[in-house]
Amino acid sequence: MILPPTIPIFPLPNVVLFPNVFLPLHIFESRYRSMVKDALAADRIIGMVLLQPGFEADYEGRPRVYPIGCAGVITHAERLPDGCFNIVLRGLEKFRMVDEDTSLAYRLAHIEAVPDVATDTDCAAIKHYRQRLEALLGASAAQRRPEMRLPSTVPDQDLVNALAQYGAFDPIERQALLECDGVLSRCVSLIELLEMKTMALRGNNWAGGSVH
Repeated sequence: MILPPTIPIFPLPNVVLFPNVFLPLHIFESRYRSMVKDALAADRIIGMVLLQPGFEADYEGRPRVYPIGCAGVITHAERLPDGCFNIVLRGLEKFRMVDEDTSLAYRLAHIEAVPDVATDTDCAAIKHYRQRLEALLGASAAQRRPEMRLPSTVPDQDLVNALAQYGAFDPIERQALLECDGVLSRCVSLIELLEMKTMALRGNNWAGGSVH
């Protein structure tokens, strides 16, 4: 799906969407309920962006966001009796905000697509790294959650993006992973992050054991 030049954006302080990963959302603010209604009546596309630190002072307005986000398409929508929505987005493609339209209550961004291009060589490298990723996933207590035990049938690139989105990372770490130049770069950065967290866990366990 080709991204349109202007899309609604949904800024949150702790959520980063990645291509081809699903994201459930509960929409309750009036301006974003309007955004969902308009999206459902059109192409069903919404762009997820991360709020920059310090957003609290201007949350009701238009606080600063990171310019790189990921667009998603609404695959499921349930309108609740109180007018709120439960929706599911599937990540489509990264984008860069180049300007913002302030004509509506919710936020609209003029964007340009930033495709996550993977060459055959990149795909082969990601396939090679997959075993290391899965080993780190099992070793890191930060990742020992049932939803992170992804089946072996998940394609390599989708595995990288799912781990980046749902791993136990800070929002800024997720944003840095999203901004990586392609899936191979994201895969390598993801391995480095998991290795650091695994080493920190081992250090904490050692320190904890030394007290007794």
